[in-house]
Amino acid sequence: MSVLPYLIAGWLFLIGCYGLATSRNLLHAVGCLAVCQSSTYVLLLAIGYRRGGTAPVFSDIAPGSRPVVDPVVQALTLTDIVIGATVTALLLSLVIQIAKRHRTVDPDELSELRG
Repeated sequence: MSVLPYLIAGWLFLIGCYGLATSRNLLHAVGCLAVCQSSTYVLLLAIGYRRGGTAPVFSDIAPGSRPVVDPVVQALTLTDIVIGATVTALLLSLVIQIAKRHRTVDPDELSELRG
């Protein structure tokens, strides 16, 4: 088992969080959030990977003869991708509406949104 996918997932998450913390643009922040979400894809696929594993849908595999890849983790990854795309699309539409109404995408210049 390799540690490399876990390191890549952690690196992607840290890069995305750093971008979110230092972002001066709402579009940049949405992109950094998408990078943070992509780290979960790598992490889930690393958890479900089995070296030499095959798909569990083949009926000719005798139980215990070969390792099989966990299909639940793959389904969770696909669900995560769909949810990530939906959240990104929703946030981008909110950024477009903010840009139309306030003529800026800088979060510090949005004084009307402060409580």
